[in-house]
Amino acid sequence: MAPAIPGTPESLAALHARCFTLPRPWSAEEFRDLLALPGSFLIAEPGGFLLGRAVADEAELLTLAVDPALRRRGAGQRLVAQFLAAAAARGAGRAFLEVAETNLAARALYARAGFSEVGRRRGYYRPETGPAVDALALARATAGKSPAI
Repeated sequence: MAPAIPGTPESLAALHARCFTLPRPWSAEEFRDLLALPGSFLIAEPGGFLLGRAVADEAELLTLAVDPALRRRGAGQRLVAQFLAAAAARGAGRAFLEVAETNLAARALYARAGFSEVGRRRGYYRPETGPAVDALALARATAGKSPAI
């Protein structure tokens, strides 16, 4: 049986908790608040989702979660491609995101999708134990073909 398509704040939070320790998982209330923001949009497929926001001519990929049991099957790549198309359709010319420097799988996904580093927030993520981790700010144009999508 395929995992349900997330859509409620509670289901988004539950999947997010299975996917993240750094940054910390978001609560159902945080998802509810983010979904209520102007320009927010949710892209979902069985076992994964992406939450984005488009305001004026910019879009931000707020979070991307794919069930750990379903990774490496193209879901993340499909969600990012859909995000870029949705952002462009909403008038955004550039897309931005932040990723933990230590999240090598996500960094590889975003690099394949044509994102490149445009900034760094030193010590942005603070795990309960261990040293702080930098957040990398990545960006790319929403229009045009990315290298792998």
